[in-house]
Amino acid sequence: MADLQKEQAQERARNADRSRTHFYLVGGGIASLAAAAFLIRDGGIPGSNITIFEELDRLGGSLDGAGSPEQGYVVRGGRMMESKYLCTYDLFSSIPTLDRTRTVTQEIFEWNEIIKTHSHSRLLRDGQPINAPEFELTEKQILKIEWLIVEPEELLGKTSIADQMGEEFFKTNFWLMWATTFAFQPWHSAVEFKRYLARFTHMVQGFNQLHGIMRTVMNQYDSLVRPLQQFLAERNVNFVLNSRVADLEFGKSASGENVVTSILLKKAGAQETIKLGELDQVIVTLGSMTEASALGSNETSAALKGKRDGGAWTLWENIAKGRPEFGRPEVFTDHIQESKWVSTTTTLYDHRFVEYVKNLTGNIPGEGGLVTFTDSNWFCSIVVPAQPHFANQPEDVDVFWGYGLFVDKPGNFVKKPMQECTGKEIFEEFLGHLHVPEDLKRSILENSKTIPCMMPFITSQFLRRETGDRPDVLPKGWKNLAFTGQFCEQPDDVVFTVEYSVRSAANAVYGLLGLDRKPPAVYKGQYDPRVLYKAFKGLHDLT
Repeated sequence: MADLQKEQAQERARNADRSRTHFYLVGGGIASLAAAAFLIRDGGIPGSNITIFEELDRLGGSLDGAGSPEQGYVVRGGRMMESKYLCTYDLFSSIPTLDRTRTVTQEIFEWNEIIKTHSHSRLLRDGQPINAPEFELTEKQILKIEWLIVEPEELLGKTSIADQMGEEFFKTNFWLMWATTFAFQPWHSAVEFKRYLARFTHMVQGFNQLHGIMRTVMNQYDSLVRPLQQFLAERNVNFVLNSRVADLEFGKSASGENVVTSILLKKAGAQETIKLGELDQVIVTLGSMTEASALGSNETSAALKGKRDGGAWTLWENIAKGRPEFGRPEVFTDHIQESKWVSTTTTLYDHRFVEYVKNLTGNIPGEGGLVTFTDSNWFCSIVVPAQPHFANQPEDVDVFWGYGLFVDKPGNFVKKPMQECTGKEIFEEFLGHLHVPEDLKRSILENSKTIPCMMPFITSQFLRRETGDRPDVLPKGWKNLAFTGQFCEQPDDVVFTVEYSVRSAANAVYGLLGLDRKPPAVYKGQYDPRVLYKAFKGLHDLT
């Protein structure tokens, strides 16, 4: 009886502390939004005690979607989703859709029963679609892939994929599909490549038709961010936009632990210092893969900017000085030539382009997924999603997305590097690879707007790294600080996914609050004999 009363008293004390604890979340992307939801749902923190700072004028971070039919739509990129994103679906099982008819998780799974991804044309060669292309891997390459999956990361070190796989590997259909689905480059980290091979072993068989890929009903801003923002706003979470956290100040707690003591905030040209109370906590989203993004237009190219054109990298650099437990941001910021690429969003004012692609590929919009042009000097791909792709998109307007990985090389049809091309020129290059007849090509170009986006850090999380370059979600020796997003360390899971950000948010919240709770474990199909057998058959091009 005494033990029960003691436990009840401790729980009452914890609840009282939580009601007086304020959480300050730096960054308005999916990691911070998820953290706020976990704080409310699982931690019992009042929404009014949570503040999110965002340097842009809207929330969502890299899960963006904006524009109008008149000005043209923009999606800088979309993250791939699949059924084993257990943290993401756990979060969104608590978030109602905007119309409140179901949860977001229910909506996603119902939608993917209606339109299942089944690409008839994952690759396009010389204007001709290739249905279910074989991987074309040699036995030696297959053995190397299998070896990579089990090789300890410490032994791979800072080696690249090219260091491990050899030049011939990058000519295989397997690489053409793997690289463009996930945006890998030969010089990227062998450790990240290994993690992807392990994480998506269950998707190898059928990967040549994109089986298992899942999508939201519309772009991920409308389908994920807006419902989550609505959920948080209804619970009085404070959103402070157009505000840049420039630095944090540190000190010691009464018990001698390292703590954040103040937040230095820049807003409307003025600097403000927010002093933290004894119980207050800070969660920082480190870095940003879409930091310093720049848009062009149908008539202009997109400029290449750098890490000083935004606040995320500068903040990480500031707080990491003299604190090795906060990681090494320079590993991810100082190699733009290895992390940049250009994406495009095209707004079409009639249906002829979408009809042409549908007839060529054999897939209706939303069913086929990514189509890669294997002959492209830019190594470019396009995807035509289900329409409408935006909440305010009229019926007579279509939208599609594309991107190129080799942006420094001249195009095959437009003899300029992709990064120097206008939106119209990039679309013209796409139309050339699709072998669109000249008269139809001219008409499609005249009735469309293509907006290019240069992203200097878009694959910075894939750059070669070693232990310690990314800090732990809960840095050792710190009481009231956690890190989230793509640049913290979470063994087993893979960066460049919504799942990674959501998982980091759950780990941060549960750790800071001391909850006896963990996020759903990472799915590890590489240890399932049935999954391994199917993957073996897939790698060997066996049906």
